[in-house]
Amino acid sequence: MGGPALSEFGRKDVLRILGIREQQLRIWERNGLIACAESYSFQDLGQVRRLRELGCHRISAEGIRNAVVAMRAVSGLPDPLLEAGLEIKASRRLVFRHSGAVVEPIAGQYLLDFSCSGKPALAPIVAPVLAARERTAEVARLFTAAVYAEEAGRTEEAERGYESVLVLAPGHAPSAINLGTICYNRRNFERAEQFYRMAAESDASYALAFFDLGNVLDELKRLPEAIAAYRRAIALQPRYADAHYNLALALERNGQRRSALRHWSAYLRLDASGPWARHAQMQLRKTLAVLGMALVQGTRTKKVAREAPHGLHLV
Repeated sequence: MGGPALSEFGRKDVLRILGIREQQLRIWERNGLIACAESYSFQDLGQVRRLRELGCHRISAEGIRNAVVAMRAVSGLPDPLLEAGLEIKASRRLVFRHSGAVVEPIAGQYLLDFSCSGKPALAPIVAPVLAARERTAEVARLFTAAVYAEEAGRTEEAERGYESVLVLAPGHAPSAINLGTICYNRRNFERAEQFYRMAAESDASYALAFFDLGNVLDELKRLPEAIAAYRRAIALQPRYADAHYNLALALERNGQRRSALRHWSAYLRLDASGPWARHAQMQLRKTLAVLGMALVQGTRTKKVAREAPHGLHLV
């Protein structure tokens, strides 16, 4: 199934998510701190987020660039802003924590790190990269807060929360699903498709992701792709009643009535008293009647074809 890249945000999305101005982004681009682009990966988003944090502490773009270039030369790290811890000295010079040492790259100095001995250490101004356990806890906290905000009707707050989760944990499938649903409800189907695809690619066993992807592809009038997505959801979860129902509808509209029969029947076996059961029963009877009539007409045509030569002979 084709479609836009799943792990990218547009330029306007980056400005909105991180709350920065276009002018500031251009300054960082001119200084080679972030590539000039119209779309950004999650890693790029993390990079811009770090640059924003440094800007809040009045570190100039030139100062950041000089420190990054020097740190690359000292450590060999291709992306020191994300791969090393960061601190800021009183002189507004950046120092990095890497491999158990504190490095002031421009001065070419390795400083002793007393953080484990109980003695005063350089005061962290920008938080170092979170440890795996801390990151997991923060993702859980942000996701839970976003869910509560969405349930309370604070959709924009929820959206920001889910986006923050994706910055920390790219491909977090539940957040991608919920963002997709927010976009779907706004009828921004193209954006919803991106998030649903992201969830499906991040967790190939997530039946809901494929079901929701099928729904948005159906809205976009891409029936063959929608049918494939529904089939995948059912392959993962054969007793997924709603997926059988939506697949049957899509197959009907795609002219595949015989295939639809199986899924109308499956839905009724799984949810005979559900809100859509009556409609499913009507569709099942209607489809059987249409297919039965076609079968009768086909049989008559074959019979006439076989008897025609004999009739002509008598004449």
